Amino acid sequence: MVVSHTLGFPRVGKNRELKKALESFWAGRSDGASLHATAADLRRRHWKLQREAGIDLVPSNDFSLYDHVLDACALFGAVPARYGSRGGRVDLATYFAMARGTPGDGIAAMEMTKWFDTNYHYIVPEFSSRQEFRISSTKPFDEFEEAKALGIATKPVLLGPVSFLLLGKGLSPGVERRAALERLLPCYADVLTRLGSAGAEWAQLDEPCAVLDLPDEDRALFAAAYAGLAGARKAPRLLLATYFEGLRDNAGAVASLPVAALHLDLCRAPGQLGEVLPHLSPGTILSLGVIDGRNVWRADLEKALALLEEARGEVGADRVWVAPSCSLLHVPVDLDDEIGLDGELRSWLAFAKQKLAEVAALRRALAEGRAAAADAFEASARARESRGKSPRIHNLAVADRLAKVGDADARRRHPFAERTKAQAQRLGLPTFPTTTIGSFPQTPEVRSWRARWKKGELTTTQYEGLIEGEIRRTIEWQEQAGLDLLVHGEFERNDMVEYFGEQLAGFAFTQNGWVQSYGSRCVKPPILYGDVARPAPMTVRWSRFAQSAAKRPVKGMLTGPVTILQWSFVRDDQPRSRSAFQLALALRDEVADLERAGIPAIQVDEPAIREGLPLRRADRPAYLEWAVRAFRLATSGVADATQIHTHMCYSEFNEILEAIAAMDADVISVEASRSRMELLQGFERFRYPNEIGPGVYDIHSPRVPATEEIVSLLESAAKVLDPRQIWVNPDCGLKTRTWEEVKPALANLVAAAKKMRAAAPAG
Repeated sequence: MVVSHTLGFPRVGKNRELKKALESFWAGRSDGASLHATAADLRRRHWKLQREAGIDLVPSNDFSLYDHVLDACALFGAVPARYGSRGGRVDLATYFAMARGTPGDGIAAMEMTKWFDTNYHYIVPEFSSRQEFRISSTKPFDEFEEAKALGIATKPVLLGPVSFLLLGKGLSPGVERRAALERLLPCYADVLTRLGSAGAEWAQLDEPCAVLDLPDEDRALFAAAYAGLAGARKAPRLLLATYFEGLRDNAGAVASLPVAALHLDLCRAPGQLGEVLPHLSPGTILSLGVIDGRNVWRADLEKALALLEEARGEVGADRVWVAPSCSLLHVPVDLDDEIGLDGELRSWLAFAKQKLAEVAALRRALAEGRAAAADAFEASARARESRGKSPRIHNLAVADRLAKVGDADARRRHPFAERTKAQAQRLGLPTFPTTTIGSFPQTPEVRSWRARWKKGELTTTQYEGLIEGEIRRTIEWQEQAGLDLLVHGEFERNDMVEYFGEQLAGFAFTQNGWVQSYGSRCVKPPILYGDVARPAPMTVRWSRFAQSAAKRPVKGMLTGPVTILQWSFVRDDQPRSRSAFQLALALRDEVADLERAGIPAIQVDEPAIREGLPLRRADRPAYLEWAVRAFRLATSGVADATQIHTHMCYSEFNEILEAIAAMDADVISVEASRSRMELLQGFERFRYPNEIGPGVYDIHSPRVPATEEIVSLLESAAKVLDPRQIWVNPDCGLKTRTWEEVKPALANLVAAAKKMRAAAPAG
């Protein structure tokens, strides 16, 4: 029988109900019971929505109060000792301490990094060499029973045992990982047995690490893990889910595992179907992800059905399931609420709810023939034709300009060694110069100004006057605090990508297109549907005002081309590199205008450049070549004395240090505080040539770092880097923090820089 299912559904709610409940709880305005009530209501609504859309197998335990990898840590008792766990059930306080740290006693949060090549962040498990595991949460059982009480038999979702271990830190490859797996498997078997006893017929084990380049010893973990789980008593049948790439050289090891079903992402890697079929165990069901769970474009149902029919021809109709490519966590909830989008553009799009309908239509077509889903197929064909012919997609002037770009346009006039002298003379900064990443707290008052302005309750003159006042106060505070290179605070900006997209041709915007980035942090990605151009300056007015109000130099603040690309829903009708170059040219014009306005330093943030790195090493050189070129195209048109900064955060950068150096920014700032300067391991083998600010203040936690803690981090950096290279800065923008947290933290940061200067050798 053809079955439709989903791998996961968005958690935050279409109106960000979870975000609001979390932040109310963290602020002490509500209690745990209220938070759990909101979570239960969201789960109920989402389960019913999926069932009513025609999904046969609805997932449970895909919901999380913060992050599903953190949930796995809690479930299996992998709680670092610093949180004081005694081995019992992980309570809410410990759970959130692991995610966010604790401001009172200064316990640091666990490290956070990007979930593969997405903009979702996960909490990195911390394992010891003799890590013990025990069932320390009842969440998967509770949520299965919760759905069952509503009359919905769900498919519980768990992070698979191999990916859980590979995503963590602290276990060396080989013997330690294998031993940890042997200790972990009984816990997984216990969970599966309990779920089976409760009535679960299927359980989904997510193994996204199966699509990575794996050494033999890690690839062998899959056979050991699933052989161990195959004997679990009364366990549900297992669906092993892979996504974000093809299995490639792992196809033989994974497709032959003793599981009842295997999920493949045919949106990212449609060719892998032929690679997997020769290795598939007899009787194993193929779950095929043919609806894109990562983007918002309406599916080409004919193309998707052709893949499903190909698989049916090979294994039979009773062994083919229909699904999205991955969890729908990465797309907004419902297009129906987007009344601000015009009809033509809306007809090209599908959010999570609409993707459910596409999955259900494909299941009907595969099981009963196209006629059973004729309306859906006709709508898909009309949308494809409309989008292909629409004149709003292409801009001949943009194409002509891009065709004329040469290699010289992507190179600074002189090497860094010459530029740095001109910049030092212009800026006059001390050693260990201090700065911030760009944004300062977006208080409720500041956000209310923007909302009132958009509603027409404030005139543009009134609104801009309020923003100017906030900028002036922030400049004055930074100078009093002793910061060396100032920022204007970005109070006029709603989001670091959306703000720019709103001012560029080729973008559209949603009202409620929220997507979870981490915890309560949500973003509303723009929709990049056409060629990109900059009709007018975007930031010059605010940077010029800030510099006029300051006695010290002020940085201009832009978001880079690769990050705008990565954090948007990008058109899929041309190579991503072409869209990146279009964005780079638009930003090049903005950089030139900032320089003409007298701004001495310009930061072009690229936090997503590592995020966009292909998961397979063989695919990376081509990506890095065009990503680096896009950044250089955006930033290379300035004089030597104009200092170019960039910022990157929450990713593993060590493997692309050469490419980061090739970007040729004068100064880079990077996340380093949560990982205790782990980034420096890469600099021990690679001598980074320019200047760098390894982040010393974790802004994703409410705790205020002590001066001595920051000094310790800087001393670690100074052992690897030349002290003359080192900047002192937080690891990310301060938008989400409060002034009560920011002021003492930055005061400690400035004090630490002064201590480092005093201890530095003369000359």
